[in-house]
Amino acid sequence: MSFSDDAQNKAEDLKGRAKEAVGAATDDDQLRTEGQTDQGKSAAKEKVTEVADKVKEGVDAVKDKLTGR
Repeated sequence: MSFSDDAQNKAEDLKGRAKEAVGAATDDDQLRTEGQTDQGKSAAKEKVTEVADKVKEGVDAVKDKLTGR
């Protein structure tokens, strides 16, 4: 994951947390739900990125073995 993607993902998570907190404080269920949704999207993106990184590491390891590095 690039630095900008990571920063954007963190910002989405923080935005979601803020929305959820404001929704809870103002008893706005819709805003609270939007905040939880934003956090869920952020978490899903992070997991996908982690899996993609692991796959890339595995591919690189196989390439190294095949090329004798």
